[in-house]
Amino acid sequence: MDRTTTIDVTGMTCANCVAHVTEELEGVDGVLNVSVELRAGEPSPVTVVSNAPLDEAAIRAAVDEAGYDVVAIRA
Repeated sequence: MDRTTTIDVTGMTCANCVAHVTEELEGVDGVLNVSVELRAGEPSPVTVVSNAPLDEAAIRAAVDEAGYDVVAIRA
């Protein structure tokens, strides 16, 4: 059964930001789909669909690698 996790990410301001975060998160084991609702000036919700529970450290590392900050993770 697929699982949905929502991650609040700060610092994204444009489509290029969204592309970087999406690319990094798609590289995390188990991730099937990533969608971002860009909200410039406030945390942007990132919805991640996976086939298993995600490793929080891997999610945080992927977003950090893209150059942004995770402020919350909700399963």
